[in-house]
Amino acid sequence: MSYTYPTPPVTVAPDATSIQVHQFMKTPALIAKRVRELVNEKFIADFLLGQRLKAVGGAILYETGEEIYPLDAPEAVAPGAAYPLTSMTAGELAAAKTVKWGRDAEVTDEAISRLQMSPVERALRKLANGTVRHVDSVALGVIASKLTGSYAGGAWTSAGQIIEDVLMAKASHEETHAGEDYNLNVIVLRPTQYAKVAAKLVNDGMLPREAENPIGTGVFGPYMGLTWTTSTHVPFTDPTLVDNEQLGGMADEDLGGPGYAKVAGVGIETKVIRDEDHDKYKPRARRVTVPVVLEPNAGLRITGTGV
Repeated sequence: MSYTYPTPPVTVAPDATSIQVHQFMKTPALIAKRVRELVNEKFIADFLLGQRLKAVGGAILYETGEEIYPLDAPEAVAPGAAYPLTSMTAGELAAAKTVKWGRDAEVTDEAISRLQMSPVERALRKLANGTVRHVDSVALGVIASKLTGSYAGGAWTSAGQIIEDVLMAKASHEETHAGEDYNLNVIVLRPTQYAKVAAKLVNDGMLPREAENPIGTGVFGPYMGLTWTTSTHVPFTDPTLVDNEQLGGMADEDLGGPGYAKVAGVGIETKVIRDEDHDKYKPRARRVTVPVVLEPNAGLRITGTGV
């Protein structure tokens, strides 16, 4: 995927001494930065639901379906005259409740003494991957349930058919919903679909042969004005176009609490609990969040592609 949240790298050498690893486990800021690196560019939920929302008191109130235009058109105003007022449109009021998703792991003193940083790295990686998988699955499931628009395409057996369907789906949907001013700028595919589409476009000579060729980079460029993205957690069976600036956002709640450190940019909070009675640490990762689809019309599926 093509989005990034830059952060200074934090590393502990694999051959670090046990004393250094214990010091690392006692430093919340370093744990948070390491988890930040492990989840970097992995949350597709934060990319598709691009707005950053704030939940307070366990829930968020929001409006959906609001038009971007006022009820009245501008009028000619004579010199020195007052400007006419117009009524502002409002969307339908809705509410969403946050959920605290979290998990602990265990790292014993024996594991640190014998393997140094390795058991810590494995624990943090698993916690990070588990959080990404679950939050993405929940968010993508919400998106799938909210999007109702579709475009009937043809079988994607040629680059020409792919290009025609994608551009026609984008143009027709934006034209139909001109009052909402959508810009469908992201296309979401399953990994196997992504691979098939890339191969077809390359085989048909539709992609650059030198710079930005996905054969060399493994990543689609912004072809047809779209960001092409994929995730193993995508539940859609059809290629899906969205406007990731208007579709919605992830509403995170900052619970705080003693010993917690916030992972910058992704809403995760981390903590390491020392269990002196059992000579071990319990690293923890949690995210208190809820996916919010503000504009259900800010996306559609392309059906009949066969990919």
